[in-house]
Amino acid sequence: RTLRYVPESSQDKIIADEDVFETLLKTFKALFINDFSRQADILTLLPEVKCQYQELLTVEQKQSKVNSCTHPGQHVFSPEEVLFNTLGFTVGRDQSSLVSAGTGVFVTKGFVPKGTVVSMYPGTVYRKHEPIFFQSLGNPFIFRCIDGVLIDGNDKGLSRSVYRSCSRRDQLGPFQMSDESWLTATLQNPLAVGQYVNNCSHEKAANVCYQEFDVPGHFPVELKQYLPNIVYSHDVESHLRCVVLVSLRDIKQGEELFSNYYTVV
Repeated sequence: RTLRYVPESSQDKIIADEDVFETLLKTFKALFINDFSRQADILTLLPEVKCQYQELLTVEQKQSKVNSCTHPGQHVFSPEEVLFNTLGFTVGRDQSSLVSAGTGVFVTKGFVPKGTVVSMYPGTVYRKHEPIFFQSLGNPFIFRCIDGVLIDGNDKGLSRSVYRSCSRRDQLGPFQMSDESWLTATLQNPLAVGQYVNNCSHEKAANVCYQEFDVPGHFPVELKQYLPNIVYSHDVESHLRCVVLVSLRDIKQGEELFSNYYTVV
Protein backbone atom coordinates (compact mmCIF):
# COMPACT_ATOMS: atom_id res chain seq x y z
CA ARG A 1 0.00 0.00 0.00
CA THR A 2 1.29 3.41 -0.92
CA LEU A 3 0.18 7.01 -0.73
CA ARG A 4 -2.40 7.57 -3.46
CA TYR A 5 -1.66 10.40 -5.85
CA VAL A 6 -4.19 11.80 -8.27
CA PRO A 7 -4.16 15.07 -10.23
CA GLU A 8 -6.43 17.73 -8.72
CA SER A 9 -8.35 17.98 -11.98
CA SER A 10 -9.34 14.31 -11.89
CA GLN A 11 -12.85 13.03 -11.34
CA ASP A 12 -13.72 9.77 -9.63
CA LYS A 13 -17.51 9.57 -9.90
CA ILE A 14 -18.37 6.06 -11.08
CA ILE A 15 -21.91 6.29 -9.75
CA ALA A 16 -23.93 9.32 -8.69
CA ASP A 17 -23.53 10.72 -5.18
CA GLU A 18 -27.26 10.16 -4.74
CA ASP A 19 -26.72 6.42 -5.29
CA VAL A 20 -23.95 6.34 -2.69
CA PHE A 21 -26.17 8.23 -0.25
CA GLU A 22 -29.11 5.90 -0.80
CA THR A 23 -26.95 2.78 -0.33
CA LEU A 24 -25.48 4.05 2.94
CA LEU A 25 -28.90 5.19 4.14
CA LYS A 26 -30.47 1.84 3.32
CA THR A 27 -27.69 -0.13 5.01
CA PHE A 28 -27.46 2.06 8.10
CA LYS A 29 -31.23 2.06 8.59
CA ALA A 30 -31.22 -1.74 8.47
CA LEU A 31 -28.40 -1.86 11.03
CA PHE A 32 -30.27 0.63 13.25
CA ILE A 33 -33.53 -1.33 13.14
CA ASN A 34 -31.67 -4.57 13.84
CA ASP A 35 -30.17 -2.92 16.92
CA PHE A 36 -33.42 -1.13 17.82
CA SER A 37 -33.58 -2.32 21.43
CA ARG A 38 -30.28 -0.58 22.21
CA GLN A 39 -31.28 2.78 20.72
CA ALA A 40 -33.64 3.84 23.53
CA ASP A 41 -31.65 6.90 24.66
CA ILE A 42 -31.47 8.26 21.12
CA LEU A 43 -35.11 7.58 20.31
CA THR A 44 -36.31 9.28 23.50
CA LEU A 45 -34.87 12.53 22.15
CA LEU A 46 -36.27 11.94 18.65
CA PRO A 47 -39.96 11.02 19.08
CA GLU A 48 -40.85 11.59 15.40
CA VAL A 49 -37.94 9.45 14.27
CA LYS A 50 -38.95 6.78 16.80
CA CYS A 51 -42.41 6.53 15.22
CA GLN A 52 -40.90 6.14 11.74
CA TYR A 53 -38.58 3.35 12.82
CA GLN A 54 -41.28 1.58 14.79
CA GLU A 55 -43.38 1.45 11.60
CA LEU A 56 -40.43 0.04 9.65
CA LEU A 57 -39.76 -2.48 12.40
CA THR A 58 -43.40 -3.59 12.41
CA VAL A 59 -43.27 -4.20 8.64
CA GLU A 60 -40.02 -6.13 8.99
CA GLN A 61 -41.41 -8.31 11.79
CA LYS A 62 -44.48 -9.15 9.71
CA GLN A 63 -42.24 -10.20 6.81
CA SER A 64 -40.11 -12.26 9.17
CA LYS A 65 -43.15 -14.14 10.45
CA VAL A 66 -44.23 -14.91 6.90
CA ASN A 67 -40.77 -16.12 5.84
CA SER A 68 -39.90 -18.18 8.91
CA CYS A 69 -41.30 -19.66 12.09
CA THR A 70 -39.58 -17.52 14.69
CA HIS A 71 -40.28 -16.92 18.34
CA PRO A 72 -42.19 -13.77 19.27
CA GLY A 73 -40.08 -10.61 19.46
CA GLN A 74 -37.34 -9.17 17.32
CA HIS A 75 -34.68 -11.52 16.00
CA VAL A 76 -31.28 -9.83 16.11
CA PHE A 77 -28.97 -10.60 13.20
CA SER A 78 -25.23 -10.09 13.05
CA PRO A 79 -24.12 -6.96 11.12
CA GLU A 80 -22.88 -9.24 8.33
CA GLU A 81 -26.30 -10.89 8.09
CA VAL A 82 -27.94 -7.47 7.96
CA LEU A 83 -25.62 -6.48 5.10
CA PHE A 84 -26.48 -9.66 3.20
CA ASN A 85 -30.21 -9.23 3.76
CA THR A 86 -30.00 -5.58 2.65
CA LEU A 87 -27.52 -5.55 -0.26
CA GLY A 88 -27.20 -9.24 -1.14
CA PHE A 89 -23.57 -9.75 -0.18
CA THR A 90 -21.07 -9.65 2.67
CA VAL A 91 -17.41 -8.65 2.69
CA GLY A 92 -14.70 -9.62 5.14
CA ARG A 93 -10.97 -9.56 5.86
CA ASP A 94 -8.75 -12.58 5.28
CA GLN A 95 -5.27 -13.51 4.10
CA SER A 96 -4.77 -12.00 0.64
CA SER A 97 -4.36 -14.24 -2.39
CA LEU A 98 -1.34 -12.12 -3.37
CA VAL A 99 2.00 -13.32 -2.04
CA SER A 100 3.29 -11.20 0.86
CA ALA A 101 0.34 -8.82 0.62
CA GLY A 102 -0.92 -9.48 4.15
CA THR A 103 -4.61 -8.95 4.78
CA GLY A 104 -7.07 -8.53 1.94
CA VAL A 105 -10.83 -8.10 1.54
CA PHE A 106 -13.09 -10.74 0.00
CA VAL A 107 -16.73 -11.10 -0.98
CA THR A 108 -17.51 -13.77 1.60
CA LYS A 109 -21.12 -14.40 0.60
CA GLY A 110 -23.51 -13.43 -2.16
CA PHE A 111 -23.00 -11.43 -5.35
CA VAL A 112 -21.96 -7.81 -6.01
CA PRO A 113 -23.39 -6.24 -9.19
CA LYS A 114 -21.37 -3.72 -11.19
CA GLY A 115 -21.73 -0.16 -9.88
CA THR A 116 -22.40 -1.15 -6.25
CA VAL A 117 -20.92 0.39 -3.09
CA VAL A 118 -19.04 -2.62 -1.75
CA SER A 119 -16.96 -1.11 1.05
CA MET A 120 -15.95 2.08 2.89
CA TYR A 121 -12.49 3.46 3.70
CA PRO A 122 -12.53 4.27 7.45
CA GLY A 123 -10.27 6.67 9.32
CA THR A 124 -9.49 10.17 10.57
CA VAL A 125 -9.92 12.91 7.97
CA TYR A 126 -7.13 15.50 7.75
CA ARG A 127 -7.51 18.64 5.70
CA LYS A 128 -4.58 20.43 4.10
CA HIS A 129 -1.96 21.70 6.56
CA GLU A 130 -3.35 19.74 9.50
CA PRO A 131 -0.71 17.80 11.51
CA ILE A 132 -0.39 14.22 10.31
CA PHE A 133 3.40 13.81 10.27
CA PHE A 134 3.82 11.51 13.27
CA GLN A 135 0.75 9.47 12.39
CA SER A 136 2.10 8.96 8.87
CA LEU A 137 5.47 7.49 9.88
CA GLY A 138 5.63 3.89 8.64
CA ASN A 139 1.89 4.06 7.95
CA PRO A 140 0.69 2.26 4.77
CA PHE A 141 -2.95 3.31 5.25
CA ILE A 142 -2.85 6.99 4.25
CA PHE A 143 -5.37 7.69 1.50
CA ARG A 144 -5.03 10.90 -0.52
CA CYS A 145 -8.19 12.44 -1.94
CA ILE A 146 -8.21 14.45 -5.14
CA ASP A 147 -8.28 17.80 -3.30
CA GLY A 148 -5.42 16.87 -0.97
CA VAL A 149 -7.58 15.74 1.97
CA LEU A 150 -5.98 12.73 3.69
CA ILE A 151 -7.70 9.83 5.43
CA ASP A 152 -5.68 7.80 7.93
CA GLY A 153 -7.14 4.29 7.91
CA ASN A 154 -4.61 2.72 10.27
CA ASP A 155 -6.34 0.83 13.09
CA LYS A 156 -3.25 0.59 15.26
CA GLY A 157 -0.82 2.76 17.22
CA LEU A 158 -1.05 6.55 17.28
CA SER A 159 -3.60 6.60 14.47
CA ARG A 160 -5.96 4.46 16.53
CA SER A 161 -5.59 6.73 19.56
CA VAL A 162 -6.22 9.89 17.53
CA TYR A 163 -9.40 8.47 16.00
CA ARG A 164 -10.80 7.35 19.34
CA SER A 165 -9.98 10.71 20.92
CA CYS A 166 -11.73 12.64 18.15
CA SER A 167 -14.72 10.29 18.22
CA ARG A 168 -15.30 10.73 21.93
CA ARG A 169 -14.70 14.48 21.63
CA ASP A 170 -17.56 14.80 19.13
CA GLN A 171 -20.14 12.65 20.92
CA LEU A 172 -23.26 14.65 21.81
CA GLY A 173 -24.94 13.01 24.77
CA PRO A 174 -26.26 9.66 23.49
CA PHE A 175 -25.53 10.63 19.87
CA GLN A 176 -22.34 9.12 18.51
CA MET A 177 -21.10 11.06 15.47
CA SER A 178 -18.90 8.23 14.22
CA ASP A 179 -18.21 4.50 14.46
CA GLU A 180 -15.24 3.27 16.49
CA SER A 181 -15.88 -0.43 15.95
CA TRP A 182 -13.73 -0.64 12.77
CA LEU A 183 -10.77 -0.39 15.16
CA THR A 184 -11.77 -3.78 16.56
CA ALA A 185 -12.44 -7.27 15.23
CA THR A 186 -16.19 -6.83 15.82
CA LEU A 187 -17.52 -4.40 13.25
CA GLN A 188 -20.74 -2.49 13.82
CA ASN A 189 -20.63 -1.35 10.17
CA PRO A 190 -19.53 -4.39 8.11
CA LEU A 191 -18.64 -2.19 5.12
CA ALA A 192 -15.79 -0.49 7.01
CA VAL A 193 -12.94 -2.69 5.76
CA GLY A 194 -11.87 -0.72 2.68
CA GLN A 195 -8.42 0.17 4.01
CA TYR A 196 -7.42 -3.48 3.60
CA VAL A 197 -8.27 -3.69 -0.11
CA ASN A 198 -5.00 -4.46 -1.90
CA ASN A 199 -3.58 -2.88 -5.02
CA CYS A 200 -4.14 -4.78 -8.25
CA SER A 201 -1.33 -6.56 -10.11
CA HIS A 202 -0.67 -7.90 -13.61
CA GLU A 203 -2.34 -11.16 -12.56
CA LYS A 204 -5.14 -9.58 -10.52
CA ALA A 205 -6.95 -6.77 -12.32
CA ALA A 206 -8.83 -4.07 -10.39
CA ASN A 207 -12.48 -4.88 -9.75
CA VAL A 208 -13.26 -1.90 -7.50
CA CYS A 209 -12.33 1.77 -7.49
CA TYR A 210 -12.40 4.57 -4.95
CA GLN A 211 -15.05 7.27 -5.00
CA GLU A 212 -15.04 10.28 -2.71
CA PHE A 213 -18.30 11.26 -1.05
CA ASP A 214 -19.09 14.25 1.17
CA VAL A 215 -21.76 13.38 3.72
CA PRO A 216 -24.60 15.92 3.29
CA GLY A 217 -25.77 18.05 6.18
CA HIS A 218 -29.19 16.39 6.20
CA PHE A 219 -27.73 12.94 6.89
CA PRO A 220 -29.84 11.49 9.75
CA VAL A 221 -28.17 12.16 13.09
CA GLU A 222 -29.22 8.78 14.51
CA LEU A 223 -27.35 6.99 11.71
CA LYS A 224 -24.04 8.82 12.09
CA GLN A 225 -23.00 6.17 14.62
CA TYR A 226 -22.25 3.94 11.59
CA LEU A 227 -20.00 6.41 9.75
CA PRO A 228 -16.40 5.13 10.08
CA ASN A 229 -14.83 8.56 9.57
CA ILE A 230 -14.28 11.63 11.69
CA VAL A 231 -12.61 15.00 11.14
CA TYR A 232 -9.38 15.77 12.97
CA SER A 233 -10.25 19.43 13.60
CA HIS A 234 -13.54 19.88 15.39
CA ASP A 235 -13.90 23.62 14.65
CA VAL A 236 -13.87 23.31 10.86
CA GLU A 237 -17.30 23.78 9.29
CA SER A 238 -17.57 21.51 6.26
CA HIS A 239 -19.08 18.21 5.19
CA LEU A 240 -17.48 15.00 6.42
CA ARG A 241 -15.39 13.36 3.69
CA CYS A 242 -15.94 9.66 3.18
CA VAL A 243 -14.50 7.34 0.55
CA VAL A 244 -16.41 4.34 -0.74
CA LEU A 245 -15.27 1.54 -3.02
CA VAL A 246 -17.48 0.89 -6.04
CA SER A 247 -17.47 -2.33 -8.07
CA LEU A 248 -16.18 -1.97 -11.64
CA ARG A 249 -17.77 -5.27 -12.69
CA ASP A 250 -19.90 -8.05 -11.25
CA ILE A 251 -18.03 -9.72 -8.39
CA LYS A 252 -18.81 -13.26 -7.27
CA GLN A 253 -18.61 -14.95 -3.87
CA GLY A 254 -15.03 -15.84 -2.92
CA GLU A 255 -13.37 -13.17 -5.06
CA GLU A 256 -10.87 -10.78 -3.52
CA LEU A 257 -11.29 -7.05 -4.03
CA PHE A 258 -8.49 -5.23 -5.86
CA SER A 259 -8.14 -1.56 -6.66
CA ASN A 260 -5.58 0.56 -8.45
CA TYR A 261 -4.19 3.33 -6.26
CA TYR A 262 -3.07 5.34 -9.27
CA THR A 263 -5.99 5.00 -11.65
CA VAL A 264 -8.87 7.40 -11.37
CA VAL A 265 -11.74 6.87 -13.81
